[in-house]
Parts: sequence; C-alpha cells; structure tokens
Amino acid sequence: MLKCKIFLCFMLIMCGSLLFGQQVITAERYLAMVSEQYATIRDYEATIAIRSGNTEMAGTVSYLAPSFLRIDFTRPANQVIVFNGDTLTVFLPEFRAVLNQDISQNRRASGGGGAGLATAQGLTLLQRNYVPSFVTGPNPEPLDPGSTERVIRLRLTRRTVSEGFREIILSINPDTLLIRRIEGRTIADGDVRFDFTNLRTNLNIPEQRFIYDTPPLATMHNNFLFRDFD
Repeated sequence: MLKCKIFLCFMLIMCGSLLFGQQVITAERYLAMVSEQYATIRDYEATIAIRSGNTEMAGTVSYLAPSFLRIDFTRPANQVIVFNGDTLTVFLPEFRAVLNQDISQNRRASGGGGAGLATAQGLTLLQRNYVPSFVTGPNPEPLDPGSTERVIRLRLTRRTVSEGFREIILSINPDTLLIRRIEGRTIADGDVRFDFTNLRTNLNIPEQRFIYDTPPLATMHNNFLFRDFD
C-alpha cells in the first residue's frame, strides 16, 4: 500500500513538472510568432487568388520589404496594382486607364489592399488594431472540408469601428508560419478572400520591379480615392 502511494505521488510530481514545462501558446503569442517570421523575409513572390462576392481574380504578387507590393493579374488579364511605398497605381486595361493615389503615412496600410496584410508591416498593424483568438484551437485543421492541407486559424476582431475589416481570419501554415489564406468581412458586410500559393521567399527581387511604366495612350487619373493634405 505504501509503495502504491509513493508511486502515485511520483506520477503526480512528474505530471505537474511536464505541465509546468510546456509553453502555452496563446493566440496573441501565435500572431506575434507569425509577425516575427515575416520580419525575417526581405521579399517574396506567390500566386494569389482573390474572391470578392461573385468576382474572382488571379495573378502573381511580389513583395519587397518594407512596403513595396505589386500584383500582375492574369484574371482580369493585364490588370496591374503597384504600391511603391508612396503611391498606389492601378492599371485598368479595359478602360486604358491608370489610377494613381498618393498614400500618406497614416493610410500606408491601404497599399495593396488586403494583400498588404501578408507583410511584416501589415501584421504589425493587425497586432495593434485587432484582438486575436483561435477559431477552434491551436491545433492544425483542414484548410477546406476534406482537404489534406492543414492550417491553424486565427480570428482577428477589430478594436475600434474605424478599421476597414470587421473581422479577419488568417489561415496559417503551422510548419512555415506563413499565411495561406486571408478572409475578411468588410464594414459593408462583404466577404473578401485572398489565397497565397507557391510562395517563395528571399529571391532578391529588385526595386525596379515596382516601377510602373504607363502604357501609351492610357488616361491618367490622380488621387482617385482621396486627397492627402499632410
């Protein structure tokens, strides 16, 4: 009987030591780990698919730290979005129109839209402006029903009503800590989704890639979103 009690005490001590030694990963810490991973990335290139309502778009996204972003679309063909850190440029081939918008420091997160969230700068803003929680828990789950691809999902809830998204869900590759999917609900209750595949990092992408050459005969429209006075 004495041996049994000693054994039980030993097991309780061992279990307590194991639990004490394990690090509990909170949603806040996990988001910070993802942000730290992106801080090590100088540049990346990926295939991007965007779905907004019934509209679907696809192309290649290129990023260069700290804030250069370019999307060359295959659907719609030849459409381009470029952000060089100061100016957002959108080429709409259907209308032969180039839209330029100067972006001030306080609107810097607008460059590239939701795709800009998958950067070190974007994740820093998410940590500041949103409250993270796990969707179902810290364990990997299928990306889609029946999918063999597994991700960890974080739900981000805005801290103030001034944020452009009411809620954001990040699906993160548990092995690489890279974002596989971003799902956002806008203030107008619209759903937007960004999928990143074939992501390759640290390719030595030059800054010249983010210089946009305006097509001949294109019509220029400046400050089409808002005017900055700062």
